Amino acid sequence: MSGEVRAYGHWGRPVLAFPAEDGRAGDWEAHGLVDAVRPLLDAGRCKLYCVDSDDGASWSDRSVPTEERARRHDGYEGWLLGHVLPGIDADCGGPQEVVAVGVSLGAFHAVNLALRHADRVPLAIGLSGNYEPSTWHGWGERGFAAFVHDPSAYVPQLHGDHLRWLQERLSVLLVVGEGAFEVHPTRALPSTRHLAHLLADRGIRCELDVWGPDTPHDWPSWARQLAHHLPRFC
Repeated sequence: MSGEVRAYGHWGRPVLAFPAEDGRAGDWEAHGLVDAVRPLLDAGRCKLYCVDSDDGASWSDRSVPTEERARRHDGYEGWLLGHVLPGIDADCGGPQEVVAVGVSLGAFHAVNLALRHADRVPLAIGLSGNYEPSTWHGWGERGFAAFVHDPSAYVPQLHGDHLRWLQERLSVLLVVGEGAFEVHPTRALPSTRHLAHLLADRGIRCELDVWGPDTPHDWPSWARQLAHHLPRFC
């Protein structure tokens, strides 16, 4: 896996930004999310690192079963851990605690990465995410790879020392609207509420923020939500 990373800002807390399904690194700028947090960028409070997705070769490829899609996603996660995060460290002058933020399917990427690698990503913000890959036109027998990349499956199984570490280390903010396309076809609203319940049940810090019927599953909504929430963390 190789992809593009676009950086915005000159200093501040690093924010790893994921686009919507099959999106590209330039999507945040093209759809107004960079401008939505321009005051933070100009003040040196945060620096955005926007990345390509690899969904077309993994989760969005309906020709292969869910298990194979999850195995392919391992390559994307390997690129993030082996290339993108070290690049952020180098750009910022040393090891960083990164905030992961994503929209739509990118919200899944942000939250899943934080849950699996809270040592590097102790805060995740998911905007209008569906966190249940089995509902993404999935088919076939699900194995280990599908399990470990499905928060709705593995979060209820967290226990022991690892769970206690996550309880101390990780914070998750889940934001979703009640407007058009948040239920059908994306299932973002029920999936977000379900994951918030699972995290709360495990004692992992999670805040759920549900916006009203005037907030559809679309970029302008995510721009407003990002501008509202990100200043709290940078």
